Amino acid sequence: MSEQQSIHTAGRWRPSSTGATREVLDPADGSVLAVVAEGAVADADDAVGAARAAFDHGPWPRTPVAERAALLRRTADLLQRERERIALLESLDAGKTLAEGRTDVDCVSDAFRYFADLVLGEGGGRVVDAGSPEIHSVVVHEPVGVCALITPWNYPLLQASWKVAPALAAGNTFVIKPSELTPLSTVVLIELLVEAGLPAGVANLVTGAGDPVGARLAAHPDVDLVSFTGGLDSGRKVAHAAVDTVKKLALELGGKNPNVVFADACATAAGFDTAVDQALNAAFMHSGQVCSAGSRLIVEASVRDRFVAELSRRAERIRLGRGTDPGVECGPLVSAAQRERTESYVASALAAGAVLRAGGERPPGPGYFYRPTVLDRCDRRMRVVREEVFGPVLTVETFLTEDEAVTLANDTEYGLAGAVWTADQGRARRVAGRLRHGTVWINDFHPYLPQAEWGGFGKSGIGRELGPSGLAEYRETKHVYQNLAPRPVRWFAGREETSA
Repeated sequence: MSEQQSIHTAGRWRPSSTGATREVLDPADGSVLAVVAEGAVADADDAVGAARAAFDHGPWPRTPVAERAALLRRTADLLQRERERIALLESLDAGKTLAEGRTDVDCVSDAFRYFADLVLGEGGGRVVDAGSPEIHSVVVHEPVGVCALITPWNYPLLQASWKVAPALAAGNTFVIKPSELTPLSTVVLIELLVEAGLPAGVANLVTGAGDPVGARLAAHPDVDLVSFTGGLDSGRKVAHAAVDTVKKLALELGGKNPNVVFADACATAAGFDTAVDQALNAAFMHSGQVCSAGSRLIVEASVRDRFVAELSRRAERIRLGRGTDPGVECGPLVSAAQRERTESYVASALAAGAVLRAGGERPPGPGYFYRPTVLDRCDRRMRVVREEVFGPVLTVETFLTEDEAVTLANDTEYGLAGAVWTADQGRARRVAGRLRHGTVWINDFHPYLPQAEWGGFGKSGIGRELGPSGLAEYRETKHVYQNLAPRPVRWFAGREETSA
């Protein structure tokens, strides 16, 4: 397959129907990494047609669960075989460090293995007691059909795996559209699925822009489910496009995630060091381009000055550079547009009265780099506190009481993730219980488990990925009621008409 033939439909690689291509840029210096096909509406239609035919007439939906699980496990093994190649692609394409890229590949392999094990461990359905030995009643789960999977640019392969693995485990076919900024690792994933033995037409790929490709997939009448991960505005458009055909819809739309630090978490030198270190990790992992980034530090007033001073000192020392270079801790933003967006948020915050403690500027040299930035004295009137920046920007808010901390943490339209830091176990459980977020960490930040659901409250989205609920998103539930001894009901017994 040449790079210009990055569209995969009905088991073959081909160029765009229009012949158009797109350059994929290296965010570390702006150079061209690859040239891929720029898909159009006709390509989306072709891919959906292939997926529809494979679902309606192909073997995959009727393949025994053990065989589907075996293919997922083979794919996981192939991902590990190609670990270094894929990690390098993720680093070059998305700007993350090579170590992060390797971790991503491992997590992708784990997701495929988890969903393989999950479907293997299921029984033949849930038997429902109908109150009679003459009735056999069972609830079963069937694949939803053709799935449109639209993935973001920040974790291209990881987010793809959270959709592809459960979709395949459930017996669906799919069309995947990766972000036009970071499509390269998704191309490799399709290659590996083919190598693992997936039948033609089950996995289809269209590279190209959200409009027109993503928009067509969301509106297409032959698509049964749309799963989208991305920004709130784009998610709204996907949801509107899916309404007319009443598709199943799964949306993960980001977050504005609080990291709440109580003074007692900092009472010892080790506790203080850990809380500061984790606040850096929460905010600046992958240059803040993480949907669950802890971009809102909410710290108790009695330790605020000391905490912010040390946090800012360490933020200034974070080593920026190309993700493949030794010693680099933070790579570039994904694009010039994303850096400009970040700069606009910082400028608006400073104009509104925030105090710059670290960063706030581009370093010299090429690439889309931006210094990790700490903005102190922030409040909820500021856009930078309310809206998802998706850049290396940490805002600082202050509280006096536990109630105030919870109120601040929940004062957001989003509800994806949050954390609480405290040495008081009772407080930890109370605060975690009151936070309106889909994932809550206590004395930690960022870890997730493939067996635990991921998703958010409020405008963070609809539905869940990972865990049993992540598999359920790709299924329809059917009740099969069998009468083992049918006989007349005589509900309408009728009667003989008599003459007057």
